[in-house]
Amino acid sequence: MTTSPIAPDLGSRHITADIRGRVLHLRIDRVERRNAFTQDMYRAIKRAAIWADSQPELDAVCLTGTGGYFGAGGDMGGGSEDAAGLAAEWDATDQFPFRHIERCRKLWVAKVNGLCHAGGLDLVLCCDVAVASDRARFRVPELLRGIPDPFMAARLAEAVGVAKARYLFFTAAELNAREAEQAGLVGAVVDHDSLDAHVEWVLRQISLTGPMARADVKRDLNGRLPTMDYGMFARAMDRPEMREGMNSFLQKRSPVWPRDHGRE
Repeated sequence: MTTSPIAPDLGSRHITADIRGRVLHLRIDRVERRNAFTQDMYRAIKRAAIWADSQPELDAVCLTGTGGYFGAGGDMGGGSEDAAGLAAEWDATDQFPFRHIERCRKLWVAKVNGLCHAGGLDLVLCCDVAVASDRARFRVPELLRGIPDPFMAARLAEAVGVAKARYLFFTAAELNAREAEQAGLVGAVVDHDSLDAHVEWVLRQISLTGPMARADVKRDLNGRLPTMDYGMFARAMDRPEMREGMNSFLQKRSPVWPRDHGRE
């Protein structure tokens, strides 16, 4: 008789994990900050992807949020639960879970329960199936803070097309759930009260498929996606523009962009 695995401690109190059947369920739970992601939280999701990939009894990982929020993007306040552990990583981008979700042989299902901006949308774009509540809202606000997001740049146009991606990047317009479905950001939108039941149906359907075959299809589909340019983010971290964007956000004011940016 096969013993079901026990969900590991992922290293963040804001990412809860439990296993039900053959699914690892992850919940983002930091509603006081609209589920904004600290580096610890991103790392916890990365660890979940690595761990789930090694569990033969699992079919899928289901990621959702709490309250009216799926995820509001990265927390610019810089708070952390494990400052020493995060500092031990020489590459700050190593905490991000996006490529690990795509590499994981288990299918990732995003259950988008509410607001989904920036890094929250990055997570959705990297998941294999996305189902959204009709209350969900989607936005790409990074450029308002001087942040060139390499994950969004590499995935958004693949989902919605170049013209729509440009519109979303350069206007930071918010889409409601139905608009997001029409654009191709999510696979399905359901009534909010039906979200749990529909995602459970999706997970049951996944469990009926052959584990190796679905992993092969996932690998083939993701193999067609462009490479994420991690260097784009690393270069931006050293620029006055990004510092001004983050400071203006924290100070709740409009940014004053440096104009003598030269050429890179």
